[in-house]
Parts: sequence; structure tokens; C-alpha cells
Amino acid sequence: MGLQTVLTDALGVGALGLDGQNARGAHLGGFLDDEIGARFLDRRKDQPQIGRIALRRALGHGDQLAVALAEPLDAGQPFAVLAVEDQNFVTRTLPHDAVKIMGLIGIKGYALSCAKRVIYEQPDFCHGGNLMQTSGQIPEAVADAPKDNWVDLYAPEAWRPWLRLSRADRPIGTWLLLLPCFFGLGLAMMATAPRWFDLWIVIACTIGAFVMRGAGCTWNDITDRHIDGSVARTRSRPIPSGQVTVTGAVVWMIAQCLIGLVILLTLGKAAIILGVVSLVPVAVYPFAKRFTWWPQVFLGVAFNWGALLAWAAHTGNLAPAPVIAWIAGICWTVFYDTIYAHQDAEDDALIGVKSTALFFGEDSPRWLLGFAIATVILVALAVLAVGPSGLSAVLAWLGLAGFAAHLGWQLLRFDQYDGALCLKLFRSNRDAGLVLAVLFGLAGLA
Repeated sequence: MGLQTVLTDALGVGALGLDGQNARGAHLGGFLDDEIGARFLDRRKDQPQIGRIALRRALGHGDQLAVALAEPLDAGQPFAVLAVEDQNFVTRTLPHDAVKIMGLIGIKGYALSCAKRVIYEQPDFCHGGNLMQTSGQIPEAVADAPKDNWVDLYAPEAWRPWLRLSRADRPIGTWLLLLPCFFGLGLAMMATAPRWFDLWIVIACTIGAFVMRGAGCTWNDITDRHIDGSVARTRSRPIPSGQVTVTGAVVWMIAQCLIGLVILLTLGKAAIILGVVSLVPVAVYPFAKRFTWWPQVFLGVAFNWGALLAWAAHTGNLAPAPVIAWIAGICWTVFYDTIYAHQDAEDDALIGVKSTALFFGEDSPRWLLGFAIATVILVALAVLAVGPSGLSAVLAWLGLAGFAAHLGWQLLRFDQYDGALCLKLFRSNRDAGLVLAVLFGLAGLA
């Protein structure tokens, strides 16, 4: 069965299949009819979720049921979606209440043509198929989790929804929260001298990163539960898929925060104050994509706070070096999370979620290069601010060189239209950060 391109005309919505067959039953009066050939999107909570397929460079063929997005007559007008013809070139009419029509805003300004690059899957009783998550189904794993993750392989079945809610099945986020802590501690040891207490700082930051990342992800999923249910990659997450209730998620989030608090209380007054203040960007981040094209900056503010906290835990104060490292980390976060966000660019555009991936559009490679350069320069300034010498300086600069080389490798491979590659490059930032963290740590001990 071919996927359909939907065209608009003066009388309503018409459609042509890839082989030129006219789709039946599409007309302007369908806006008011109980049974029409055009199917309209609906954002209400009680409506079926609709999955999306990105037609990134050309229309494709497939044997799944699909409906195609109509070209908008004008920005702000409703987009009509028409049921595709089956293999016998018969277009089935589907009932739909006119009051459920959802209006979508026309996409402008970032080189994303919805009408030409996005289609929708819509399972239904007429066509069959089970292409979306229904409330009665519990997925065996979250869609974008690594296939061999320890949660799905070894964790007790009753624990899995809670561990998935904390993203324990996707540890990359914990790494990206933890590594700035190591950056800050390494710089602090270069600036003063290593202490035995630094070993506890490493352990405390590791535990803290795990539980606070889990708490942050739980909060994010609570606030984004309706958005997640509308995106193919995220609808299998515990809350939208029905594995965990919102009340249960709130209790789980509080439990993780309490563990984090106990850890934080061991790190000294300056670190405690910084830890409490860090809750502000964590709380704001899930809402940032609703009001700014730069939610990745808010994520960077929260995710790199550990550079400040670990420095303060070691020295008892703040200084320019950790602040510069924190800003460098924000630039790094914009770099890697923009790569990650390109997986969901079309979905985000259609449901009204903003991101740097959408804002940068086709210019993403140049923007990413700029943020990579800014990251490297700022890390270099942080190193200069602590002024290492001898072997310590050699190790610190080697770490920065390896980190910069890894970012360059990512830029050379980056393809914003390849979702699988974007995910792979995003995850590779753990290795980039480890190069810097390990060599900063050795420089602090030298």
C-alpha cells in the first residue's frame, strides 16, 4: 500500500495516491458531517494517540496503515487528514465528530515543511493494525532504551516501571549529569590540592547524580505526560503507557529527592546552598520548551550545576573557574541535546513544542560548530583560571584536546535526518566527557 500525499483545493480536501488514484469521500462539507472521508487530528486527552513517521527526503512505501497530512490553507487553519486507500484502492470513510477537530498552527521559519515531510499512522477498526499504544497494553520496554539495558534484563519485574521512570534503563543522562561534577572537582584539585574527602565527593556525586537525575526525569514525565503520549518515541514511557499513575510518580519523585538531600547534607554549607538553589532550574526546565526556542539552555543550566557544587564541596566557596566551566557545560549541553532533539523535530513542531533543533533547522551544523568551539574555548579559560603547571598542566590540556577532537568527530558524522545516528552521537558524549573528566582528575592528583 502506498502512502498518500494530500492536496488542497477550492472545494475541500482532495487526495492523490502515489499511483494517481483519487481518494474518495474527501470534501469541505466534511468539517460539519458526522461521517467523512477526512480524518482530523485531536489533542484531547481521551482521543486516540497518533504516531508519526517522518518523510525526510522523499515519500516512501510501506505495508502499514497510514494517513497523510493535508497541506494547510493558511497558518492557524485546521489540518485535515485523509484515510489512505487500501491495496484495492478503496478509501474507507470513518466517523468523526466535527467538534473534535484540532487546529494546528502553520509551521514557519525553520525549513520544516509539514505538508511534504510528515505523515501519520492511524490504526482503526476498518483497517486493522496495532500501531499505537493503547491504555490496555504495557510495553516490555521503553522505545528508545538500549536493547540490552540492565533494567529490562535483570531488574525485578515490579521495579521496572519505576526504574524506567527514573531513566535507569538509559544511563546516558546520569553520565551527563555526573561528568560536570568531575570537571568541577578536577579543577578544584588543580587549584588547591587533593584531599581524602574528595573520594567521598566522587561517591556522593555519583549517587546524587543517579537519584536526582531520576527525580528530574520523573518530574519531566509528570509535566510532559500529555506531550509524551502524542510522540511515537515517548508514548511507551511509564506514565503515558499506564505503567505508573501520576500520584505514584509524585511519591517516587519525592523519595528520590529525599535520598539526594541526605547525600547533599554531607558536603558542606556552600554545596548545600548550591544544591537547594539547583532545584529552581530543574523545576523550570520541563516548561521551557513551551515558551522558548532554547530549552536546551535551561537543561544545560541544571545539568552542569554539579561543576559549581563539586568545586564548593572541595573548597567551601566559589571562584571564576567553576563558573566558567559551568557556562562551558551549558554550551556543551546545547550541542549534544540539539543533536538528540533532531529525532523529534517533526513531532515537536506539530504539537507546538519548541527546541533548538527546530530553531536551527537546516543551519544546525553551523550552530553546532559554534557551540562546540565555545565549549572548548570556555573550558580552556577555566583551566587557565586555575593555572596548573608541570605534569598537571600537560594532563589538563591533553584532556581538553581529546574532548575537542571528539566533538569534531561528532560534527563530521552529524546528519540531522538520520534519527538513529543522532541518538548514537548523543550517547557518545559520555565518552567525550570521560576523556576530560579522567584527565582533569589525573591533573588534580599530579
